[in-house]
Amino acid sequence: MSADKRPTRRGTYALLIQLNQDITIVVGRLGTFRFPAGYYVYVGSAMGPGGLEARLARHRRREKALHWHIDYLLAHAEIVGIRTDESAERLECRWARDLLSRPGAEVVAPTMGSSDCACPSHLIYFCGEEPLSWMNL
Repeated sequence: MSADKRPTRRGTYALLIQLNQDITIVVGRLGTFRFPAGYYVYVGSAMGPGGLEARLARHRRREKALHWHIDYLLAHAEIVGIRTDESAERLECRWARDLLSRPGAEVVAPTMGSSDCACPSHLIYFCGEEPLSWMNL
């Protein structure tokens, strides 16, 4: 099947993000937050045109307009891992709750990435812990 005829893979993704130094960032209209150095996991979904491939490619690009909350952090941090699940079901809230239940998990930017749901945040900070075991499920 040619590249332009492939079905779009839709689903949920998690970005493992490493921030090397503490930083204070204005995240659009959401507000100003202090992000401590360490590891973060950001969960989201890609159900629209382009699916997972397009969304993940956008997140990896360094040069882009700051549109989503996560764009503001990614301008200062590096994606060091990605987890995906191809499914029409939106799993990001379930993933965020699971991550928040883990030892060392904290919310440092309330409602970041979760302004359209009841989750405390879709960005979870891990105090010095790298949540690789969760990312590799």
